[in-house]
Amino acid sequence: MKGDLGCAMGRIEQMIRYTLWNSGAGGIVIGISGGIDSAVAAAFCEKAIGGGNILGLSMPSAVSREEDLLDARALCEYLGISHMVVRIDPMLDAYRAMPGFMETPYLTGNLMARSRMAILYYYANRDRRLVCGTSNRSEFLLGYTTKYGDNAGDFQPILHLLKTEVVEVAQELGIPEAIIKKAPSAGLWPGQSDEGEIGMTYAEIDTAIRALEAQEWRPKNNREEKVLEMVKKSEHKRLPAPSLVGIC
Repeated sequence: MKGDLGCAMGRIEQMIRYTLWNSGAGGIVIGISGGIDSAVAAAFCEKAIGGGNILGLSMPSAVSREEDLLDARALCEYLGISHMVVRIDPMLDAYRAMPGFMETPYLTGNLMARSRMAILYYYANRDRRLVCGTSNRSEFLLGYTTKYGDNAGDFQPILHLLKTEVVEVAQELGIPEAIIKKAPSAGLWPGQSDEGEIGMTYAEIDTAIRALEAQEWRPKNNREEKVLEMVKKSEHKRLPAPSLVGIC
């Protein structure tokens, strides 16, 4: 990545501009979590079409960290994009009234992710905008995303970047250090961290992914075997829903 960083970043900006112009939409809406992925994606959108055409939405819940909301607000101010806060607790409370509702970190976390994406698309529909996805390649390959939740979007500017590459790009874009150095977290429960839940650091994950690709996905150690197993188990998240279209 380092050798052609400027060219690679320029291609992302061009993709965003082409996607927006080709769709006829008037702007972009993006979820701003206070984390590095949404910060980098938002910065690319700002460079591509200008901050005045972008709406950043922060959607905290009761378990969200206050520092994340402060970082999200500061990022939007730094980029010159509009910022709005929509708290999702009232929506989650409504879901809790459903018959048979069960509350676990897994179930509630997925519900949070899908609720946030529904909110993003509401404002996108209202204002004739496109939703910018914020998934990176490491999490996408591992399946560390919620289907129809945080892995959704009308375009994905950083989906081809491994997490360690996202950090590299963030430094080049001038993303605030407080965001770059923050431990990645989906904010699903107090103290939750992505690396703790996965059981590996992103540096270890990305090293394994690069090695597997060079080895035609034949693992040579336990870490590569674990990553490959996660990639296999999450394949359904990366493929279209099975159907008989074109067959029957």
